[in-house]
Amino acid sequence: MTATTDAGVVAQLLRRLDKLNAIGIALSAEKDPLRLVEQILLGAKDITNADGGTVYSVTGDGHLSFEMLRNDTLGLAMGGSSTVAVPYKPLSLTREDGSPNHASVVAHTVLTGDTVNIPDAYHAEGFDFAGTRAFDAKTGYRSTSMLTVPMRNHEGEITGVLQLLNARGDDGKVCPFSMSEQRLVESLASQAATALTKHDLIEGMRKLFESFVQLIATAIDEKSPYTGGHCRRVPQLTMMLAEAAARVNSGPLAGFSMNEGDRYELHIASWIHDCGKITTPEYVMDKATKLQTIYDRVGLIETRFEIVRRDLEIAALKRAAAAPAGERAAIETTLREEIAALDDDLAFIRRANTGGEFMKPEDQERIRRIAMRTWRAPDGDLQPILTDNEVRNLTIAKGTLLPEERLIINNHMVSTIKMLESLPYPKHLRRVPEFAGGHHERMDGKGYPKGLTRDQMSVQARVMGIADIFEALTADDRPYKKAMPLSMALGILGRMAGEGHIDPDLFNVFIGEGVYLEYAKTYLNPEQLDQVDLAKIPNYRPG
Repeated sequence: MTATTDAGVVAQLLRRLDKLNAIGIALSAEKDPLRLVEQILLGAKDITNADGGTVYSVTGDGHLSFEMLRNDTLGLAMGGSSTVAVPYKPLSLTREDGSPNHASVVAHTVLTGDTVNIPDAYHAEGFDFAGTRAFDAKTGYRSTSMLTVPMRNHEGEITGVLQLLNARGDDGKVCPFSMSEQRLVESLASQAATALTKHDLIEGMRKLFESFVQLIATAIDEKSPYTGGHCRRVPQLTMMLAEAAARVNSGPLAGFSMNEGDRYELHIASWIHDCGKITTPEYVMDKATKLQTIYDRVGLIETRFEIVRRDLEIAALKRAAAAPAGERAAIETTLREEIAALDDDLAFIRRANTGGEFMKPEDQERIRRIAMRTWRAPDGDLQPILTDNEVRNLTIAKGTLLPEERLIINNHMVSTIKMLESLPYPKHLRRVPEFAGGHHERMDGKGYPKGLTRDQMSVQARVMGIADIFEALTADDRPYKKAMPLSMALGILGRMAGEGHIDPDLFNVFIGEGVYLEYAKTYLNPEQLDQVDLAKIPNYRPG
């Protein structure tokens, strides 16, 4: 061999090493597993000047699955970026009798972990190339040199096989794969397996993390089916509104945009925005009526009213028995009037117990008057028919919660933030606590738990605030209210926009981009979808 020849060989080897390094760098940067496999195959073909190649993956059931196939001469491109699926059935690592399938060169490589370098498949011994010859007969191709290399991950486990076909020399003719080419492909296969394993590990950790996130929502669902439905719907509405805001190219939100990382971060935040509710007592979170604790105490009041009714009837009977016959009709009339008044008071208490948007002061005063009625307890003492605690609960002006119970509910945000801020987030998820922890803040700084103003909040946190409120207004699974019609919910949301409660710019996007309608058609009951006149929605400014 002359010096010139030696120099040429060295130059060729250096070029191949450069290609191998470039491929390794590309493999490290690629995130799409299909493109990653494709780069492995194309890179191996390139450094060996092979005419064709196939990548197999080892499945969990003892088979080798065709992932990708390329052949330049036949113009075949299957799998990967190609729209053509690989039509071949998986290869089994075992024979029908359960013995190892060493007749298949690809299976043999997996079973032994050895590279198989065959100069000519038609003259190789020890392997069954009937399938290869049938393929050649059908296509007119001639499979000659073959290099089959195992792909091992960092734990030494074989996860796939890279097989190359028909190496070509500088003259374009088919030749055997050289030992230097074999070592380069083995190095590439090692890099490729590491890259694929890294991708699988990252993807596995991502799926595990998402599963834990959804596990929290499921736990809340098990604890409270009302809040669980909320935890599943808010992420959908959050992403709808965020995507709509990102599409806007004019006005105050024109500069807002999201990449895939931003979307994923918001998706995670929206799923765990109420994780702190797992610490909230059920008797508060699920307080369906004003008198509910572990059970609805209106039943105790009904019992007292029944005792009063009984005492009225007994007293009337005693008076009638002692009175002249002509006075008995008047006694019966008085009894009917007293019982009617008693029944009316009890019916009023039942209505008051259900809660609502607003209880009028005169209705609160009537509860206090009713409480002045007495009943005789089993020990003979006269007691108020309503206790002080019952009066306090029944006169709640809005909803079903007392101020201290509302503080317990509100404290779920403190718990949420504490829980989320305690987690060691990777860089692309570091804003999750801020996004999730701000959905009860207000634009005017009167929200909780931090009293942030609009300028102190991200667009994503403001988006979640609107999503959280609108879902709550329109939900049909709350124990303390009926499902609200769409027009009413939008009216309330519009007033909130004018009162500094929610972001008015995002509210305009919510209406103008039709987000409310897209969500309503998917998640609201048909009877809630009433006619909406956009001109009548408070504080909506069409763009």
